[in-house]
Amino acid sequence: MSNSTDQISSQELYNWLFEACNIMRGPINQDEYKSYITPLLFYKRISDNWDEEYDKALKESDGDKEYAAFPEMHIIQIPNGCHWLDVRNKTENVGEALVNAMNGIERANQKTLGGLFSSFDDANWTDKNRFTDERLKDLIEHMSEKRLRNSIMARLSRP
Repeated sequence: MSNSTDQISSQELYNWLFEACNIMRGPINQDEYKSYITPLLFYKRISDNWDEEYDKALKESDGDKEYAAFPEMHIIQIPNGCHWLDVRNKTENVGEALVNAMNGIERANQKTLGGLFSSFDDANWTDKNRFTDERLKDLIEHMSEKRLRNSIMARLSRP
């Protein structure tokens, strides 16, 4: 995984997203990529930003994990079991876990994220004929290679 001090160039970001599309190549058509990559990208970014806020609060509180997890420390709430790492650790029914996590985040943040993930309702993460658990695990592992924290994305470098 990238270090939080890493910079990501526009070209690296493009290549990383292109490779995510390559992982999905076959079970879905090229014109469907956006219906899968976009919500996954939002989900990853939400989790990475939550982690960044947690780390900041942890530092400010001299390591108080309870304080760092307080909802007031986070712009977006991530319910228990809905963090990127929760889905990443799944080995079975990965698509179902992904849908449940994104729906959980949307419900917990109805005022700000209402409809965000459900607007991509043409994405069928739970269809194991299209996405085996192994393929989804490969996609999630690939997406885990980069951090999408505000501190990194704000410094997105141009080639």
